[in-house]
Amino acid sequence: MRYDLTDLRLFVAIAVSGSISGGAEDCHLAPSSASLRLKTLEQDLGTKLFDREVRGVKLTPAGVVMLEHARRCLADLEQMHAHLAPYAEGVVGHVTLFANSSAIASFLSDDLERFLMDNPKVRVVLEEKLSHDIIAAVADGRADIGVVTWENVHPGLTFHDYREDELVVLSKRRRQDSLPPTLSFLDCLKFPFISLQSGAAIHTFLAGKASSVGHRMDVRIQVGSFASIVALVRSGAGIAIVPRSVLRPMECDGVAVSQLKEEWANRRLRLCVPRHREISAYAVSMLDNLLRAGSASKA
Repeated sequence: MRYDLTDLRLFVAIAVSGSISGGAEDCHLAPSSASLRLKTLEQDLGTKLFDREVRGVKLTPAGVVMLEHARRCLADLEQMHAHLAPYAEGVVGHVTLFANSSAIASFLSDDLERFLMDNPKVRVVLEEKLSHDIIAAVADGRADIGVVTWENVHPGLTFHDYREDELVVLSKRRRQDSLPPTLSFLDCLKFPFISLQSGAAIHTFLAGKASSVGHRMDVRIQVGSFASIVALVRSGAGIAIVPRSVLRPMECDGVAVSQLKEEWANRRLRLCVPRHREISAYAVSMLDNLLRAGSASKA
């Protein structure tokens, strides 16, 4: 294959502009040069990418497929440059940390503070995932450290106790007809829910629990943050089940907090790292910082 990145950029520019001359102008090429490059590209690929029309060009079916892949290749290239740019500015390493939604919303911002202060030139990639996805990512080497609610063992991972949390029920505080101080999950399923977006770890977990007892959650509104959940519960739009820890920094006046009498409402957060594969010194330092923060919270 003799085509290069300039050919891919030119192909995308022609597709967007609808003309060879327009694509050539966008790529700072002469129309004759652009036309020759496109002809050579089509010869190398063995198929026509454009149909020539009176007022420009139109993608062929093969061209539509090519456009999707070309855009993805160029986007991946830009992402590569974005990831490498910090190293040119003095970044010395990176740590990839996967965690569930409650850990990110509650503990991690404070618990990472010391590590970030001590390591200003270390880049941290923090992603929200479901616990079983985190387990797989750490085991496969796609993440250095995971924060999970996971009570099982895994042959490829070592687990450390980190934090304890509890799922609680939020409802609008009323003078009358308030929810009881303790209630079951089945009781909760009688009410409309305010929830995080589909795909969020806590939403998927609760939807799974509802399915396991033969019910569905009546999700009235889905939002992007726990703060929005609290505000909507305060308005009376519905109830919510959230980790108690996420309520600490929030203004919760007008919101009643009830206990959920299910064993799974008590959640033990654990840190996991590879058992048989070394992680970087920066990842070890982060792990130590998180363990110290977790221990200090229990003292």
